[in-house]
Amino acid sequence: MQTLYEWDFNEKNDSMAGQIVEKNIAEFGPGLEETEFIKRLVGGVLENLPKLDAIIEKAAPEWPINQIAMVDRNILRLGLYELLFGNYEEVPPKVAINEAIEIAKNFGGETSGKFVNGVLGTVYREIGEPGKDYPTRAELAKKKEEEREKEEAKAAKEGESKPKKGKKKKKAEKTADAQDRAEV
Repeated sequence: MQTLYEWDFNEKNDSMAGQIVEKNIAEFGPGLEETEFIKRLVGGVLENLPKLDAIIEKAAPEWPINQIAMVDRNILRLGLYELLFGNYEEVPPKVAINEAIEIAKNFGGETSGKFVNGVLGTVYREIGEPGKDYPTRAELAKKKEEEREKEEAKAAKEGESKPKKGKKKKKAEKTADAQDRAEV
């Protein structure tokens, strides 16, 4: 967001965008190893700027793009880029919207969070709620657990078909343990 703000402030000079990104990474993220995500977001926003601005103007018709506060305008651009062109597995749409709202609350004006929420929420609903069918993290964790249990059951079943030394003793111990638990 900082880079897009500076780029916008400096008369949208695309040739300066790369320099601004590098300066901001050095200043605000020293030691940050994963910078490709930042560069991809900034590049994606600049590449799709006319589309993003047209969508913003359509979603907020009473606010021409140049009348939207510079911070809010660039937060919207960034949020819309993630919402429309981003990888839903990397950043789910609702996460992109929530992050944009939080950035607006922290860096924008008094009503920025509500404004960003309204615009991005409108776009999200109009495009059919992308990523809605993607599972939640809890659903993904449950699915992984079920797959792990299936693998364990399969391995156990394969183990039963192969004779092992002491299998009858182990089975008797398990039966005794189960009976003890049932009595408790």
